[in-house]
Amino acid sequence: MPTRAILAFSVLSFLSFTTVARAENDRLVLVSPHWEGIRYEYERAFQRHYRAQTGRDVDVEWLSIGGTSDILRYVRSEYGRRPEGIGIDVFFGGGMDPYLQLAGLNLLRPYKLPDDALSRVAREIGGLPIYDPEYRWYGAALSGFGILYNRVVLRLLHLPEPKAWADLGDPRLFSWVGSGDPRGSGAVHMAYEIVLQAYGWEKGWEALTRMGGNVRNFVAGSGQTPKDVTVGEVAYGMSLDFYAAIQIAEAGADKIGYVSPKGQTAINPDAIGILKGAPHLSVAEAFVKFVMSEAGQKLLMLRVGAPGGPTRYELRRFCVIPDLYAQVAGLSDVADNPFLWETGLRYDSAKGAKRWNVLNDLIGVMLIDSHAQLSVAWKRLLREGVTPEGLGRLAAMPVSEAEALALADRWKDAEFRGRTLSAWTAFAREKYGGAQEDRGTSWADALTLTFSAALTAGMVVYMWKNRRT
Repeated sequence: MPTRAILAFSVLSFLSFTTVARAENDRLVLVSPHWEGIRYEYERAFQRHYRAQTGRDVDVEWLSIGGTSDILRYVRSEYGRRPEGIGIDVFFGGGMDPYLQLAGLNLLRPYKLPDDALSRVAREIGGLPIYDPEYRWYGAALSGFGILYNRVVLRLLHLPEPKAWADLGDPRLFSWVGSGDPRGSGAVHMAYEIVLQAYGWEKGWEALTRMGGNVRNFVAGSGQTPKDVTVGEVAYGMSLDFYAAIQIAEAGADKIGYVSPKGQTAINPDAIGILKGAPHLSVAEAFVKFVMSEAGQKLLMLRVGAPGGPTRYELRRFCVIPDLYAQVAGLSDVADNPFLWETGLRYDSAKGAKRWNVLNDLIGVMLIDSHAQLSVAWKRLLREGVTPEGLGRLAAMPVSEAEALALADRWKDAEFRGRTLSAWTAFAREKYGGAQEDRGTSWADALTLTFSAALTAGMVVYMWKNRRT
């Protein structure tokens, strides 16, 4: 047989063998908004754990659908077409409220952890349950929310360090605030929901409207804003605590700061659950069990290279096993123990879950889709002088809190939702006074834009030269 034919036969034989071998592997299909670091570390650690426990290999597939809100829409839509199962085993991450929705729709399959593992997991934190009493979901980690800010930019522009959510509406911050879009990101949605629950509906919308007027632009996802803060594209932004920790570790605490508004934030379980009709049920249960185990929880907190810790990405997250905080002391950069905190805010998870979709659309219409008009109206109000009457008109909402909650019962009706969104759009156009972007650009705006671009470019170079290694 000619040499080339022998080589081709050998390659084909090898490919055929590896294809059969992979086909014989066990399989796990997940959907998750988690960033690359969490996916990599949990896949690697679970594959090692699974082989040690079963003697078998497992292939892990992560479906890329988008942020939490995108995933929630997709899952609900797919179950509408295939009610017995959608080919996905596990939903991992995205907070707690989406799991309350899915549990209410009977789209999660219960799985009770072994008693010895369950007994180590805290039942609740700050009034919020850490796992479902019917075992349909578990909090796999804990997330806090706060404001990330660039100390260097603040010093250059003589801007204040923030302490409360309402500080993001300070007129001096115009165009220096960054935000994600809550319609695609569960983390951003939670931050907006927390503001509303911290201040109440009317004062909360006032704070969000002022902040929205200061936002430079709304970006996709929750991970981009912290990066924009770090390079000076914006000076402030809402952020999850662990995103903030990553940026501070990279750039240094002397350059990047983070504050969790005292009495105005909540520690929220970041959940995991098995979806109804999971095609690889035993593997899904093994994965949930691993994530909730001591080994899985240590991955969240240990430094890279520590025994039992991550190998490439330091995750810097809070775990849900209270006694682990003392165990990892000295091996972790997670210095705080959230079980010892007094947050001051009793977050209403049932209300947050019920109005999730309605609130996303309300924020979308009032702050994001009409952002150009909001910015012009806010700038005009700042120029003329902020009065209670003017601010009241700017922050007015087309529905009360009770009305928004009641709308949730009819929000699946596409025709009703469409009519409501059209009415809200007209309301927004009217309250912003039909404001349009000014023709041309004033010399002051041009100077601001030029300075901003130069500052951002300079910050990128500065952060790169002074990055932490």
